[in-house]
Amino acid sequence: MKTISGAGCASSFEHAHPGTTPCSYSTCRSLISQTDGAARFRNMNTCVPTPNKQMPKKGSRPPAMNAAEGSIVVNAPVADVYERWLAFEDYPKFITAIKRVRKLDANHFSASLAFNGKQYETTLEMMLCVPERRLAWRTLADHRAPDHLAAGVVSFVSRPDQSTFITLKLTSSFGGAVSNRVDRYLHNFKRLVEAR
Repeated sequence: MKTISGAGCASSFEHAHPGTTPCSYSTCRSLISQTDGAARFRNMNTCVPTPNKQMPKKGSRPPAMNAAEGSIVVNAPVADVYERWLAFEDYPKFITAIKRVRKLDANHFSASLAFNGKQYETTLEMMLCVPERRLAWRTLADHRAPDHLAAGVVSFVSRPDQSTFITLKLTSSFGGAVSNRVDRYLHNFKRLVEAR
């Protein structure tokens, strides 16, 4: 079996897919297929260790991860829909748990989140960006919210009638009904785009 180093993988990825943001092999593998990733765990609670943290000690429990997937048709061309979703600073307008987003660099954003009456500060990282097809992001664990992680993938499919079919997959350890949030976020996004 041939192993490619992280640097080699990133350079071959950039060469094969210019204009996209590279990510790890395991991340890309779970994001490329529309049926992989969060869809495998739809509406299930799974207990997993956080990626930036040691394995839990015996007797302690890692945070529960909830996952959900939802889809909606937006009456706008895929280019417009994609550009609107790419504007992270606009996320508070349709993702109600996000209260504020500030761009740090090309792939990182500082975000204020509110879940279950509590405020959290976190860093969002854009992991994958395939123009007019797919975006993927995650929160990074840090000292401010070490046990609170979330990741999302949104896919865009152009339809013959100039509308766009959107699929959102969201995984979160913040609690609450993720499937209800996914549906609400998609409907908010649809209203925002179609009102323009």
